Amino acid sequence: MIKTIIHNKPTRLFLILAGIFITNALIAEFIGVKIFSLEATLGWKPVEIHLFGGTYSFNLTCGVLLWPVVFVMTDIINEYYGMRGVRFLSWLTICLIGFGFLMVFGAIQTVPNTWWVTSKQQAGIDNMATAFNGVYGQGLGIIIASMTAFLVAQLVDVFVFHKIKKATGEKKIWLRATGSTVISQLIDSFVVLLIAFYFYPMLVKGQGKPWPFDQLIAICIVNYIYKFMVALLLTPVIYLVHGWIERYLGHDQAAQMKKAAMGDD
Repeated sequence: MIKTIIHNKPTRLFLILAGIFITNALIAEFIGVKIFSLEATLGWKPVEIHLFGGTYSFNLTCGVLLWPVVFVMTDIINEYYGMRGVRFLSWLTICLIGFGFLMVFGAIQTVPNTWWVTSKQQAGIDNMATAFNGVYGQGLGIIIASMTAFLVAQLVDVFVFHKIKKATGEKKIWLRATGSTVISQLIDSFVVLLIAFYFYPMLVKGQGKPWPFDQLIAICIVNYIYKFMVALLLTPVIYLVHGWIERYLGHDQAAQMKKAAMGDD
């Protein structure tokens, strides 16, 4: 039975795509605690974007390195497995991210070994327990915001993808894939920051003051500009993945799956 399932090409393909999808989403959540300068990383001078009376550059969370891959996988899975496939993986990923944060919270509550605490002092880390808790101990507001933004963006991506495909048919893969990603990333960029740094501090006591609204919107716009550019740059990758899948499944099998996916809404 297991051998039959693994050797079934559509099932094996779904497992591969799901594995890439979930792995990237999980890693993006955990590395997202680091803020980096895109310009400095590339050896460029900071870009000065003037918005609402302030000057902003591309200071982004490391999560943006992987989220574009997640949304590309969303469109690929949508193409061959329909809305149910994407919804199933989105809910599964949310549950796994929640489980991951729960396990991290449990790890933070453990009492560290005294030798381990000072084991990296020669490397410049005075207290490993403090460093561990600081990196992995994300605030509840950020966790809620990230999971909410991910789920909402996924559902929007699926909806827009199907609407564009119904209007254009099998042609213009770039339009439905890039178009749905651009729109869903717009929502993701605003939802996560507004919840984490504006609404959550406003509604929950002891979380500090909300960020100034105009500053927050400006940061959202800068984040979205980056995601928009990456979505455009990844368009050739979508065609490469489509080509590989078509060769792997065979034209007839692929056409049958895409037809079934379109009727799955």
